[in-house]
Amino acid sequence: MAKISPVSIKYTVYASFVAEGRLEKPDVIGAIFGQTEGLLGSELEMRELQKEGKIGRIDVELKYEDSKTMGKIIIPSALDKAETTIIGAAIETIERIGPSDSKIQIEKIEDVRGGKREYILERAKKLLEQFQGSVPESRDMSDSIKESVKIAKLQEYGDEKLPAGDLSGNELIVVEGRADVIALLKNNVTNVIGMNGTKLPEGVKQLSREKEVTLFVDGDRGGQLIIKNVVDNANVKYIAVAPDGKEVEELTGKEILYALRKKISVDEYISSMNRRPSRTSRERFSRERTENFGSEDASKERARRAEKRTESRELTPSDMKKIESLAKEIEGERSAYFLNEKLEVIGKAPSLGISGKLIRTREQVYAIIIDGSVNPGIIYSAERAGVSHIIAKNFAPVDTSINLVSV
Repeated sequence: MAKISPVSIKYTVYASFVAEGRLEKPDVIGAIFGQTEGLLGSELEMRELQKEGKIGRIDVELKYEDSKTMGKIIIPSALDKAETTIIGAAIETIERIGPSDSKIQIEKIEDVRGGKREYILERAKKLLEQFQGSVPESRDMSDSIKESVKIAKLQEYGDEKLPAGDLSGNELIVVEGRADVIALLKNNVTNVIGMNGTKLPEGVKQLSREKEVTLFVDGDRGGQLIIKNVVDNANVKYIAVAPDGKEVEELTGKEILYALRKKISVDEYISSMNRRPSRTSRERFSRERTENFGSEDASKERARRAEKRTESRELTPSDMKKIESLAKEIEGERSAYFLNEKLEVIGKAPSLGISGKLIRTREQVYAIIIDGSVNPGIIYSAERAGVSHIIAKNFAPVDTSINLVSV
């Protein structure tokens, strides 16, 4: 059997177990080898991995309480991260140790090289302090160490372990991933956090309620999709976009600072997108309208709804009291309520999805309550749908027959 070299160890798997009955160490080790045999295929066979020196000596610690046996299992691994986690998951499938029912739980998988990295960074900082007057030939090395110190400011935030810099201030920049966070940290932009993908994490959603958030995205279609997702589900104040076709992690320091200086408010971004609809958006709008109304009946349906609006009544003080109550329910959500003539909620949509929702809604929409500003695109869509009243905080200057009510 090959012996794993301590130098080759990359990860250590820590597991705990409980068994009904008194066991010995050979019982536990035998169960690990025996009950995982043939489970993962020949390439991840535990016995073969140990012979090849890819799995180290399995250490078991036992203690007894009444008739139960509890303990720890420690497995050193020279496999890569994915293979090591597969081994850990396989061990959790063991249901019996010796003659006893048992349950094994992986507590953690530790990267043993992490301690070495921390030592390297700390030692590099001390050496940097010793060599204040570096000669020109050492400038590149000095810059490299300074950059490492900046990256060392990278931390993990919350249970989701989001990559982040300094989150102590009131302003926060949200980017897509870890590489984007590192790019900003290298250029002294420290108030940054990454989402670890396109899905909005709960940690970022919570921070958006406490801080002034700027969403900084790639200059491509993926960046636009992230904007829509985040703006619909979090409280974002500004949008910053990388140059067309570029990703945030690719930008130089000057490009990062320039993009952040050119940030615009969410309302400005939405308004600009409505003023410049893409061909794809126009085709989708036309297709959705045809699917919902039928190409032959579309004009008749619009005419019927417009006529319905001209016959609508005025809002009474009692109506306004109910509307104000509903407006408070969606305050800060950047969404909208759709109401019928009885002022009952018949639908809800994010601010960016109001026009599409109006097209798809079969029931007559009498009024819309919107959290935020209303641009001409929304008013135009509401006119076509025969909406009588729009209630919001601010409205773009536009000539319309719809009753616009500020709350």
